Amino acid sequence: MVSRGFYWTLWMLSCFGQYLGEDLQFSQPANGAVGGSVVFAPDNPPSTSIFTIQWHFGKTVILTALSDSTAIFPAYRDRVSFDINTLALELRNLRLDDSGTYRLTVIPSAGDLLTGETSLQVFENITNVRLIGPEESLIEGETSAYITSEGTGNITSVQWMKDNSPLSPSNSIIFSSDYRSVSISPVQRSDSGEYKCTYRNPVSSETAKLSLIITYGPEDVSIKGQDVVDSGVRVSLSCSANSEPSASFSWKFNGADTGVTTDTFTIDQTDFTHSGDYECTARNSVTKRSVSQKHTLLVKGTI
Repeated sequence: MVSRGFYWTLWMLSCFGQYLGEDLQFSQPANGAVGGSVVFAPDNPPSTSIFTIQWHFGKTVILTALSDSTAIFPAYRDRVSFDINTLALELRNLRLDDSGTYRLTVIPSAGDLLTGETSLQVFENITNVRLIGPEESLIEGETSAYITSEGTGNITSVQWMKDNSPLSPSNSIIFSSDYRSVSISPVQRSDSGEYKCTYRNPVSSETAKLSLIITYGPEDVSIKGQDVVDSGVRVSLSCSANSEPSASFSWKFNGADTGVTTDTFTIDQTDFTHSGDYECTARNSVTKRSVSQKHTLLVKGTI
């Protein structure tokens, strides 16, 4: 039969333990995930024999333990374990409302009452992170890109990366106040690449990816080939352009279409009729731009 002295001790623990000095030390506050578990244990458990131990969550008693028995209160009966040797309390199946202050009170067999506090913050795991970007084509200097992120869980920080380097704000790159969206206006070809957004909290993180391709050009159109050749030789003129996506090509000779639609114009055997102006036109099907370049060829020989 439990003595009245024991109940008196419990009453004293419940009423006054929270106001006494803290002698039991905890290294740091704890973080936990919903559905997970956490262990609270003092760094300096008493070395003397213990008469009574009590764990509180706020003003709610979790358990009371003597040297030979432990009484777990009904609300925690299926969720806690207690180690009498280390005074460690394991709390399982964490819920968001488990966040708060936990207090350990110890009455040694001899000596003063000892107390200590620690805290727990429970977070929802971050899941379903994704990036939503523009569906239309992005044209350099003309259009803007708006990328927004979304996900579930307790999000405490957001990090953006581009091609594995931090994405920083600039005159053209502007983040929303919550850092969950970014606007790039107007886009430049250097904005092409892989974008990553990572949601984090102390117990979880998740990353989503999105690739942007900025279209531009054509520009820097040039024709490579000989200017003066002998009659009866093979000649190839090669046309190139800087363009995204790759440009298509067409050729004219002295202003007339040749029907050649590759980047190379080839004459198998030259004669005097091949002398003249060769014009290459590069076209970008997305930007709808075209740029032309001319090359003059002179064929030497007998007419």
